[in-house]
Amino acid sequence: MMEQNLVEIRDLSVKFKLKGGTIRAVDNVSLDIPKGKVTALVGESGSGKSTLASAILKMVSSPGVISNGEIKINGEDILTMKQRELQQYRWSQVSMVFQAAQNSLNPVVRIKEQFIETYLAHKKAPEKEILERAAQLLEYVRLEPKRVFESFPHELSGGMKQRVMIAFSLLLDPDLVILDEPTTALDVITQDYIFDILLKIHEELGITMLLLSHDISVVAKVADRIGVMYAGKLVEVGDIFEIFTNPKHPYTSGLIKAAPSLLEDLEHTVPIGGSPPDLLNLPLGCAFHPRCQFAKDICKQVTPLMETVGENHLTACHLYNAARDERVN
Repeated sequence: MMEQNLVEIRDLSVKFKLKGGTIRAVDNVSLDIPKGKVTALVGESGSGKSTLASAILKMVSSPGVISNGEIKINGEDILTMKQRELQQYRWSQVSMVFQAAQNSLNPVVRIKEQFIETYLAHKKAPEKEILERAAQLLEYVRLEPKRVFESFPHELSGGMKQRVMIAFSLLLDPDLVILDEPTTALDVITQDYIFDILLKIHEELGITMLLLSHDISVVAKVADRIGVMYAGKLVEVGDIFEIFTNPKHPYTSGLIKAAPSLLEDLEHTVPIGGSPPDLLNLPLGCAFHPRCQFAKDICKQVTPLMETVGENHLTACHLYNAARDERVN
């Protein structure tokens, strides 16, 4: 049975025009987000994950612009929506827990009032009904509603504020929840606790999630599919088990080898050599080739295209296009 896609992104590009040149933060990316699944996007800082997520909300920060492509949710292209439609689309169809989400809370307003204000900005309902809904969600993320409702943000710990924001993201029953580095700045035990909650939400509510992270190891617990981004491009995408057991792109392999293990000594952890590229001065060909031990002449000249390398498994690497390799070398 074929999966039904909630979101279909095609040839999406986001550009930032700066004094020194133009950055293609997202460069012709095509990605499907299956309904009812958790899809993870991983990559180092600057890979384009957060920009892609902002584009799904049509909230790319200035001076960024969506220069081409389409983003469809339930078959409707959000890039053609008017401002009033977008206001309803955000939170009610797609919500987002931003990086360092605790900073999204108003520091001088009690949590209770923020729940009411958020809900009424999109739908009309009695305050009692809104708070009943909010209380259910707070209990879902293992918080005590009475205490949290009367608190100001500074009276809650970082982990509690993160869970409050997850509850906010579910308030209007969205089709998709985007979580951008949901455990940043939290200790390891709290991180694991947050992911337990996300897994419970996904399993019991069947909600579709897009999880963004720089750490490929932390998404393995909850993700069904994974996409790997590098220098604004999607370089590999597939089933989470397939990617971890049989990674095809050298960058994906590098991310997995660089992740610390609880079972092995740190000496087994191998960091990726070199540094992420300067997006204003990307190398010709494959942007990863200066850091790749398998780089050939073609990698320095021709940008690789996505190739099918298995069932629902694609990668953009010249190692999997022998015909083109022979033509150039």
